[in-house]
Amino acid sequence: MQTIQEPQALVLIPEITTLTAANAKEFKAALEGHLEETKTMVIDLSSVTFIDSTGLGVLLFALKRLNQKEGELKLCNVTKPVRVLFELVRLHQIMEVYNSREEALASFSS
Repeated sequence: MQTIQEPQALVLIPEITTLTAANAKEFKAALEGHLEETKTMVIDLSSVTFIDSTGLGVLLFALKRLNQKEGELKLCNVTKPVRVLFELVRLHQIMEVYNSREEALASFSS
């Protein structure tokens, strides 16, 4: 997973195309360390084309962990198939989703 420390937030860019039960455990383990060291995070999902319920659970875990310490999680560059799933399960009403990384980062200062 690629990480970029921006002034507003830590940006994580998963280097996977699917977030499923097959790799969710590893993804969650990689996230946990970053969740301990930051309060503001952006996950750039530009390379992810499929997420199953286990993958959604990992994103919700990250949101809950950051909310517990009054932090924020935002998603950006969500591919069309993943965006359709988010809308189907109404995840876009729980998590903030932005079209670009720049928009997500700018939302922290407002």
